[in-house]
Amino acid sequence: MKKMTTMNLKNNVSELIGNTDLLKLESVSALTGSNIYVKCEFQNPGGSVKDRAALQIVLDAIESGELKPGMTIVEGTAGNTGIGLALVAKALGFKMLTVMPKGQTPEKERMVALHGAELKLVEPCPFANENHFYHTARRIAEERADYWWANQFENLSNYKAHFENTGPEIWEQTSGDIDAIVSVCGTGGTIAGNSDYLKQQNKDIDVWLVDPEGSGIVNYLKHGEYKAEGGSFTEGIGIMRLVENFKKAQIDHAVTLPDQDLVTISRYVRDYDGLVLGSSSALNVAGCIMAAVNNKQHKNIVTFACDLGERSFSKLYNEEFLREKGIDENHETMETLIQRYKTMSNHVVTV
Repeated sequence: MKKMTTMNLKNNVSELIGNTDLLKLESVSALTGSNIYVKCEFQNPGGSVKDRAALQIVLDAIESGELKPGMTIVEGTAGNTGIGLALVAKALGFKMLTVMPKGQTPEKERMVALHGAELKLVEPCPFANENHFYHTARRIAEERADYWWANQFENLSNYKAHFENTGPEIWEQTSGDIDAIVSVCGTGGTIAGNSDYLKQQNKDIDVWLVDPEGSGIVNYLKHGEYKAEGGSFTEGIGIMRLVENFKKAQIDHAVTLPDQDLVTISRYVRDYDGLVLGSSSALNVAGCIMAAVNNKQHKNIVTFACDLGERSFSKLYNEEFLREKGIDENHETMETLIQRYKTMSNHVVTV
């Protein structure tokens, strides 16, 4: 039997988080003329990029003394952060209470429960309403001394996870040969931590934010006001308010793209690269295509495969659901989509 080295040994499942692979999407790279890479965040034990923030938030709270043995972690989330926190909580000896708005994919609800967390579902409502999942989680945590609120939107440990880990991983994996990075935005931690770190290594790296319809981020970057049109079936991305993590993001360009494009791109990548993207991952790839066709100098573009398609099955890969939303799986070819993107430079906001 081969002798194990200490490098192969982990003390608990939370130590498996991070150091994910960087994968070139050959099909989309060939179509655009740029090398498009995805950081395989689905390799994290909780299945998403949110494992990184979950771990950093908990470790920092333990170190500061805010989170003590026997306490319950409370968080409001659209899904992936709740899964990540549930995994980290169990690995480090805590309990977890996840507050989620109804209407998220049942796949995510099941995963939260599967990881042993208590799940509280609340009616979806505007942020200004005190019954919003964010306020509900905060209120529950404040009512008991043995509860602790993770507060992923305002907690800068979220940003720190990517500034100290994900960004350096990307820089090392690309040997510093990176022209652009593309990311969706929910809490802002991923785009903020990565953009801040990478810009400190090379200020010329072009940072693109890609947003779904129904989010107000692009309008905020253009006009200073959170205002949105339309809607999206994506989950956990897009926001209508300024939060602390997002304030640290270093953004050069931003664009809003429709759900229809996610369907076209997800099918193409599945069929030609064998990777089944989740909704936010597909939007990230759409953003890479937009960045590539709008700047031919971009040789190497990096984005995130935030999670895989099994968490989006009931929406992104559900023909009946898509039909109800007026989305056609065969609406256009990838070649046609790319030609359309070449004519959309006026949709791109330069920050």
